[in-house]
Amino acid sequence: MLVCGTGFGQFYLRAVRALEPTFELAGVLGRGGARSRADAERHGVGYFTDIAEVPADVDIACVVVRAAVAGGDGSELADGLLTRGIHVLQEQPVHSDEMAGCLRQARRHGVHYRVNSFYPHLEPVRRFLAAARNLRARQRPAFVDVLCASQVLYPAVDILGRALGGLRPWAFADPEPPSPRVAALADAAMPFRGVAGVLAGVPVTLRVQNQIHPDDPDNHAHLLHRVTLGAEGGVLTLADAHGPVLWHPRLHVRRDTDRRPVLTGPSADRLDLPSAVVLGAAEPRSFRRMFTEAWPDGVGRALRAFGETVRGEVRSQGEEQYQLTTSAVWLELTTRLGRPDLIRPAEPRPLSVADLTGEEFR
Repeated sequence: MLVCGTGFGQFYLRAVRALEPTFELAGVLGRGGARSRADAERHGVGYFTDIAEVPADVDIACVVVRAAVAGGDGSELADGLLTRGIHVLQEQPVHSDEMAGCLRQARRHGVHYRVNSFYPHLEPVRRFLAAARNLRARQRPAFVDVLCASQVLYPAVDILGRALGGLRPWAFADPEPPSPRVAALADAAMPFRGVAGVLAGVPVTLRVQNQIHPDDPDNHAHLLHRVTLGAEGGVLTLADAHGPVLWHPRLHVRRDTDRRPVLTGPSADRLDLPSAVVLGAAEPRSFRRMFTEAWPDGVGRALRAFGETVRGEVRSQGEEQYQLTTSAVWLELTTRLGRPDLIRPAEPRPLSVADLTGEEFR
Protein backbone atom coordinates (compact mmCIF):
# COMPACT_ATOMS: atom_id res chain seq x y z
CA MET A 1 0.00 0.00 0.00
CA LEU A 2 1.25 3.46 -0.97
CA VAL A 3 0.46 6.57 1.12
CA CYS A 4 0.50 9.85 -0.79
CA GLY A 5 0.92 12.88 1.46
CA THR A 6 2.10 12.90 5.07
CA GLY A 7 0.11 15.74 6.64
CA PHE A 8 -3.14 14.01 7.52
CA GLY A 9 -1.43 11.06 5.84
CA GLN A 10 0.47 10.37 9.05
CA PHE A 11 -2.71 8.80 10.40
CA TYR A 12 -2.84 6.56 7.34
CA LEU A 13 0.74 5.50 7.99
CA ARG A 14 -0.14 4.58 11.58
CA ALA A 15 -3.25 2.73 10.41
CA VAL A 16 -1.43 0.66 7.77
CA ARG A 17 1.23 -0.34 10.27
CA ALA A 18 -1.43 -1.40 12.76
CA LEU A 19 -3.13 -3.55 10.10
CA GLU A 20 -0.06 -5.52 9.03
CA PRO A 21 0.08 -8.20 7.69
CA THR A 22 -3.37 -7.59 6.14
CA PHE A 23 -1.83 -4.55 4.46
CA GLU A 24 1.83 -3.91 3.82
CA LEU A 25 3.21 -0.39 3.62
CA ALA A 26 5.09 -0.21 0.33
CA GLY A 27 6.16 3.41 0.27
CA VAL A 28 5.41 7.12 0.60
CA LEU A 29 4.77 9.46 -2.31
CA GLY A 30 5.60 13.11 -1.64
CA ARG A 31 6.91 16.28 -3.20
CA GLY A 32 10.47 15.93 -1.97
CA GLY A 33 9.97 17.61 1.40
CA ALA A 34 12.18 16.70 4.32
CA ARG A 35 9.23 15.72 6.54
CA SER A 36 7.70 13.19 4.15
CA ARG A 37 11.13 11.79 3.31
CA ALA A 38 11.81 11.37 7.03
CA ASP A 39 8.46 9.61 7.48
CA ALA A 40 9.41 7.10 4.80
CA GLU A 41 12.79 6.51 6.43
CA ARG A 42 11.22 6.08 9.86
CA HIS A 43 8.87 3.42 8.49
CA GLY A 44 11.65 1.76 6.50
CA VAL A 45 9.93 2.09 3.11
CA GLY A 46 10.71 3.67 -0.23
CA TYR A 47 10.18 7.36 -0.93
CA PHE A 48 8.92 8.50 -4.33
CA THR A 49 8.28 11.90 -5.86
CA ASP A 50 6.68 10.76 -9.12
CA ILE A 51 4.01 8.19 -10.00
CA ALA A 52 6.38 6.68 -12.55
CA GLU A 53 8.73 5.69 -9.68
CA VAL A 54 6.08 3.66 -7.84
CA PRO A 55 6.86 -0.09 -8.05
CA ALA A 56 4.62 -2.22 -10.22
CA ASP A 57 3.59 -4.48 -7.33
CA VAL A 58 1.80 -1.66 -5.43
CA ASP A 59 -1.91 -2.45 -5.67
CA ILE A 60 -3.57 0.17 -3.42
CA ALA A 61 -2.81 3.87 -2.94
CA CYS A 62 -4.22 6.27 -0.36
CA VAL A 63 -4.30 9.81 -1.73
CA VAL A 64 -4.22 12.08 1.30
CA VAL A 65 -3.57 15.26 -0.67
CA ARG A 66 -6.05 18.11 -1.10
CA ALA A 67 -8.17 17.79 -4.23
CA ALA A 68 -8.49 20.64 -6.74
CA VAL A 69 -11.66 21.90 -5.06
CA ALA A 70 -9.53 22.50 -1.95
CA GLY A 71 -6.58 23.96 -3.84
CA GLY A 72 -4.49 20.81 -4.36
CA ASP A 73 -3.66 18.21 -7.01
CA GLY A 74 -5.06 15.16 -5.18
CA SER A 75 -7.56 14.22 -7.88
CA GLU A 76 -4.94 14.57 -10.61
CA LEU A 77 -2.71 12.28 -8.58
CA ALA A 78 -5.56 9.80 -8.09
CA ASP A 79 -6.23 9.80 -11.82
CA GLY A 80 -2.60 9.01 -12.58
CA LEU A 81 -2.52 6.15 -10.10
CA LEU A 82 -5.76 4.69 -11.46
CA THR A 83 -4.27 4.86 -14.96
CA ARG A 84 -1.47 2.64 -13.70
CA GLY A 85 -4.01 0.08 -12.54
CA ILE A 86 -3.75 0.93 -8.83
CA HIS A 87 -6.82 0.99 -6.60
CA VAL A 88 -7.28 4.41 -4.97
CA LEU A 89 -8.83 5.57 -1.72
CA GLN A 90 -8.91 9.37 -1.73
CA GLU A 91 -9.44 11.60 1.31
CA GLN A 92 -12.38 14.04 1.20
CA PRO A 93 -13.51 16.56 0.03
CA VAL A 94 -13.72 15.79 -3.69
CA HIS A 95 -15.76 17.69 -6.30
CA SER A 96 -18.39 15.47 -7.93
CA ASP A 97 -16.95 16.18 -11.41
CA GLU A 98 -13.48 15.07 -10.28
CA MET A 99 -15.02 12.05 -8.58
CA ALA A 100 -16.93 11.08 -11.72
CA GLY A 101 -13.73 11.34 -13.75
CA CYS A 102 -11.84 9.10 -11.33
CA LEU A 103 -14.69 6.57 -11.31
CA ARG A 104 -14.59 6.42 -15.12
CA GLN A 105 -10.84 5.96 -15.03
CA ALA A 106 -11.19 3.19 -12.45
CA ARG A 107 -13.71 1.32 -14.58
CA ARG A 108 -11.53 1.78 -17.64
CA HIS A 109 -8.56 0.14 -15.91
CA GLY A 110 -10.44 -2.49 -13.91
CA VAL A 111 -9.71 -1.07 -10.45
CA HIS A 112 -11.69 0.51 -7.60
CA TYR A 113 -11.93 4.13 -6.49
CA ARG A 114 -13.56 5.46 -3.33
CA VAL A 115 -13.60 8.67 -1.31
CA ASN A 116 -13.00 8.43 2.43
CA SER A 117 -15.11 10.87 4.50
CA PHE A 118 -13.17 9.63 7.56
CA TYR A 119 -15.42 10.86 10.39
CA PRO A 120 -18.19 8.23 9.88
CA HIS A 121 -15.57 5.61 10.78
CA LEU A 122 -14.81 7.06 14.23
CA GLU A 123 -16.18 4.98 17.10
CA PRO A 124 -18.63 7.58 18.55
CA VAL A 125 -20.01 8.39 15.08
CA ARG A 126 -20.45 4.68 14.34
CA ARG A 127 -22.31 4.33 17.65
CA PHE A 128 -24.55 7.26 16.71
CA LEU A 129 -25.22 5.79 13.26
CA ALA A 130 -26.07 2.37 14.72
CA ALA A 131 -28.55 3.97 17.12
CA ALA A 132 -29.99 6.03 14.25
CA ARG A 133 -30.58 2.86 12.21
CA ASN A 134 -32.42 1.28 15.15
CA LEU A 135 -34.44 4.45 15.61
CA ARG A 136 -35.39 4.55 11.91
CA ALA A 137 -36.48 0.91 12.08
CA ARG A 138 -39.08 1.91 14.66
CA GLN A 139 -40.05 5.49 13.87
CA ARG A 140 -39.76 8.00 11.07
CA PRO A 141 -37.25 10.79 11.77
CA ALA A 142 -39.04 14.10 12.37
CA PHE A 143 -36.10 16.49 12.06
CA VAL A 144 -32.32 16.81 12.01
CA ASP A 145 -30.30 19.72 13.39
CA VAL A 146 -26.60 20.02 12.58
CA LEU A 147 -23.88 22.30 13.93
CA CYS A 148 -20.46 22.02 12.28
CA ALA A 149 -17.42 23.82 10.91
CA SER A 150 -17.10 24.46 7.19
CA GLN A 151 -13.86 22.42 7.11
CA VAL A 152 -15.83 19.27 7.98
CA LEU A 153 -19.07 19.99 6.12
CA TYR A 154 -18.38 17.24 3.55
CA PRO A 155 -18.23 14.43 6.14
CA ALA A 156 -21.22 16.04 7.89
CA VAL A 157 -23.26 15.37 4.74
CA ASP A 158 -22.04 11.77 4.72
CA ILE A 159 -22.94 11.34 8.40
CA LEU A 160 -26.45 12.64 7.65
CA GLY A 161 -26.85 10.35 4.65
CA ARG A 162 -25.88 7.32 6.71
CA ALA A 163 -28.06 8.39 9.65
CA LEU A 164 -31.11 8.90 7.42
CA GLY A 165 -30.54 5.89 5.15
CA GLY A 166 -29.87 8.06 2.11
CA LEU A 167 -29.84 11.64 0.85
CA ARG A 168 -32.60 11.82 -1.76
CA PRO A 169 -34.84 13.76 -2.10
CA TRP A 170 -32.86 16.83 -1.08
CA ALA A 171 -33.07 20.60 -1.46
CA PHE A 172 -31.87 23.69 0.42
CA ALA A 173 -32.85 27.31 0.71
CA ASP A 174 -30.45 30.24 0.72
CA PRO A 175 -29.20 31.20 4.19
CA GLU A 176 -30.80 34.20 5.81
CA PRO A 177 -28.20 36.92 6.45
CA PRO A 178 -28.14 38.33 9.98
CA SER A 179 -30.03 41.54 10.52
CA PRO A 180 -27.62 44.52 10.40
CA ARG A 181 -29.23 45.82 13.57
CA VAL A 182 -28.60 42.51 15.36
CA ALA A 183 -25.07 42.10 13.97
CA ALA A 184 -24.18 45.62 15.11
CA LEU A 185 -24.86 44.63 18.72
CA ALA A 186 -22.49 41.63 18.63
CA ASP A 187 -19.01 41.96 20.12
CA ALA A 188 -17.60 39.71 17.39
CA ALA A 189 -18.47 38.61 13.86
CA MET A 190 -21.44 36.26 13.66
CA PRO A 191 -19.67 32.87 13.27
CA PHE A 192 -22.54 30.67 12.03
CA ARG A 193 -24.71 30.76 8.91
CA GLY A 194 -27.95 28.84 8.94
CA VAL A 195 -29.37 26.80 6.06
CA ALA A 196 -32.75 25.08 6.06
CA GLY A 197 -33.58 22.21 3.76
CA VAL A 198 -34.60 18.59 3.31
CA LEU A 199 -32.51 15.42 3.15
CA ALA A 200 -34.10 12.02 2.46
CA GLY A 201 -37.44 13.77 2.92
CA VAL A 202 -36.55 14.85 6.48
CA PRO A 203 -36.53 18.55 7.52
CA VAL A 204 -32.95 19.61 8.20
CA THR A 205 -31.39 22.73 9.67
CA LEU A 206 -27.65 23.32 9.41
CA ARG A 207 -25.61 25.95 11.20
CA VAL A 208 -22.15 26.16 9.73
CA GLN A 209 -19.20 28.10 11.07
CA ASN A 210 -18.25 29.52 7.70
CA GLN A 211 -14.93 31.00 8.80
CA ILE A 212 -11.37 30.09 7.79
CA HIS A 213 -7.96 31.24 8.97
CA PRO A 214 -6.14 31.51 5.62
CA ASP A 215 -2.76 30.64 7.14
CA ASP A 216 -4.06 27.87 9.42
CA PRO A 217 -7.17 26.40 7.75
CA ASP A 218 -7.31 23.21 9.82
CA ASN A 219 -7.62 25.08 13.12
CA HIS A 220 -9.98 27.62 14.75
CA ALA A 221 -13.20 25.63 14.43
CA HIS A 222 -15.50 26.05 17.43
CA LEU A 223 -16.44 22.37 17.10
CA LEU A 224 -16.42 19.57 14.54
CA HIS A 225 -19.88 17.98 14.32
CA ARG A 226 -22.95 18.12 16.55
CA VAL A 227 -25.89 16.21 15.08
CA THR A 228 -29.35 15.91 16.63
CA LEU A 229 -31.86 13.46 15.17
CA GLY A 230 -35.40 13.76 16.50
CA ALA A 231 -38.33 11.36 16.25
CA GLU A 232 -41.65 10.77 17.97
CA GLY A 233 -39.97 8.79 20.74
CA GLY A 234 -37.09 11.10 21.58
CA VAL A 235 -33.94 12.86 20.48
CA LEU A 236 -30.61 11.22 19.61
CA THR A 237 -27.55 13.49 19.75
CA LEU A 238 -23.96 13.13 18.67
CA ALA A 239 -22.44 15.84 20.89
CA ASP A 240 -19.20 15.88 18.91
CA ALA A 241 -17.41 13.69 16.40
CA HIS A 242 -15.52 12.28 19.39
CA GLY A 243 -18.62 11.74 21.49
CA PRO A 244 -20.49 11.29 23.62
CA VAL A 245 -23.74 10.00 22.10
CA LEU A 246 -26.86 10.95 24.08
CA TRP A 247 -30.44 9.70 24.08
CA HIS A 248 -33.25 11.85 25.49
CA PRO A 249 -36.62 10.03 25.55
CA ARG A 250 -39.60 12.18 24.60
CA LEU A 251 -41.18 13.99 27.55
CA HIS A 252 -44.96 13.55 27.48
CA VAL A 253 -47.22 13.61 30.56
CA ARG A 254 -50.70 12.11 30.32
CA ARG A 255 -53.61 14.03 31.87
CA ASP A 256 -56.69 12.87 33.72
CA THR A 257 -60.27 13.87 32.98
CA ASP A 258 -59.72 17.15 34.86
CA ARG A 259 -56.65 17.91 32.70
CA ARG A 260 -54.28 17.44 35.62
CA PRO A 261 -50.89 15.73 35.05
CA VAL A 262 -50.97 12.00 35.91
CA LEU A 263 -47.82 11.31 37.94
CA THR A 264 -48.66 7.92 39.48
CA GLY A 265 -50.17 4.61 38.41
CA PRO A 266 -49.66 2.37 35.35
CA SER A 267 -50.35 5.18 32.88
CA ALA A 268 -47.40 7.11 34.34
CA ASP A 269 -44.84 4.30 33.97
CA ARG A 270 -43.09 6.22 31.19
CA LEU A 271 -42.02 8.78 33.81
CA ASP A 272 -39.61 6.16 35.19
CA LEU A 273 -37.47 6.47 32.05
CA PRO A 274 -34.20 8.34 32.63
CA SER A 275 -34.38 11.82 31.13
CA ALA A 276 -31.01 11.29 29.43
CA VAL A 277 -28.73 8.32 28.73
CA VAL A 278 -25.14 8.21 27.47
CA LEU A 279 -24.77 5.49 24.84
CA GLY A 280 -21.44 3.70 25.14
CA ALA A 281 -18.40 5.30 26.74
CA ALA A 282 -19.31 8.28 28.89
CA GLU A 283 -15.78 9.68 28.96
CA PRO A 284 -14.40 10.75 25.57
CA ARG A 285 -10.69 10.26 24.90
CA SER A 286 -8.16 13.01 25.43
CA PHE A 287 -7.03 14.91 22.36
CA ARG A 288 -3.71 13.04 22.52
CA ARG A 289 -5.46 9.65 22.50
CA MET A 290 -7.73 10.93 19.77
CA PHE A 291 -4.70 11.48 17.51
CA THR A 292 -2.77 8.36 18.53
CA GLU A 293 -5.67 5.89 18.83
CA ALA A 294 -9.06 7.07 17.56
CA TRP A 295 -8.01 8.63 14.27
CA PRO A 296 -5.70 5.80 13.14
CA ASP A 297 -8.45 3.35 14.12
CA GLY A 298 -10.96 5.29 12.01
CA VAL A 299 -8.62 5.28 9.02
CA GLY A 300 -8.00 1.58 9.59
CA ARG A 301 -11.71 0.82 9.41
CA ALA A 302 -11.95 2.72 6.13
CA LEU A 303 -8.96 0.80 4.79
CA ARG A 304 -10.41 -2.57 5.80
CA ALA A 305 -13.72 -1.72 4.11
CA PHE A 306 -11.91 -0.64 0.94
CA GLY A 307 -9.80 -3.79 1.05
CA GLU A 308 -12.95 -5.91 1.18
CA THR A 309 -14.23 -4.11 -1.91
CA VAL A 310 -10.93 -4.58 -3.74
CA ARG A 311 -10.88 -8.29 -2.91
CA GLY A 312 -14.48 -8.68 -4.04
CA GLU A 313 -15.66 -9.74 -0.59
CA VAL A 314 -18.28 -6.97 -0.47
CA ARG A 315 -20.49 -5.76 -3.28
CA SER A 316 -20.92 -2.03 -2.82
CA GLN A 317 -23.99 -1.69 -5.02
CA GLY A 318 -25.11 1.93 -5.13
CA GLU A 319 -22.03 3.17 -3.25
CA GLU A 320 -20.63 5.09 -6.21
CA GLN A 321 -23.91 6.92 -6.80
CA TYR A 322 -24.23 7.65 -3.08
CA GLN A 323 -20.73 9.17 -3.01
CA LEU A 324 -21.51 11.30 -6.06
CA THR A 325 -24.70 12.50 -4.37
CA THR A 326 -22.78 13.28 -1.16
CA SER A 327 -20.42 15.51 -3.12
CA ALA A 328 -23.30 17.16 -5.00
CA VAL A 329 -25.11 17.98 -1.75
CA TRP A 330 -21.90 19.37 -0.26
CA LEU A 331 -21.29 21.50 -3.36
CA GLU A 332 -24.79 22.99 -3.21
CA LEU A 333 -24.39 23.79 0.46
CA THR A 334 -20.99 25.43 -0.01
CA THR A 335 -22.36 27.43 -2.94
CA ARG A 336 -25.32 28.68 -0.93
CA LEU A 337 -23.16 29.48 2.08
CA GLY A 338 -20.70 31.42 -0.06
CA ARG A 339 -17.00 31.95 0.51
CA PRO A 340 -15.91 31.55 4.13
CA ASP A 341 -15.13 34.71 6.05
CA LEU A 342 -11.39 35.10 6.59
CA ILE A 343 -10.42 35.31 10.23
CA ARG A 344 -7.06 35.63 11.99
CA PRO A 345 -7.70 35.03 15.68
CA ALA A 346 -4.97 34.42 18.20
CA GLU A 347 -4.25 30.88 19.38
CA PRO A 348 -7.16 29.88 21.64
CA ARG A 349 -6.73 28.98 25.31
CA PRO A 350 -8.73 25.77 25.92
CA LEU A 351 -10.47 25.55 29.29
CA SER A 352 -10.50 22.40 31.41
CA VAL A 353 -13.51 21.21 33.35
CA ALA A 354 -11.77 22.44 36.50
CA ASP A 355 -12.05 25.98 35.13
CA LEU A 356 -15.84 25.61 35.01
CA THR A 357 -16.54 23.92 38.33
CA GLY A 358 -16.28 25.52 41.73
CA GLU A 359 -17.86 25.28 45.16
CA GLU A 360 -21.35 25.46 43.70
CA PHE A 361 -20.77 22.10 41.96
CA ARG A 362 -19.77 20.29 45.15
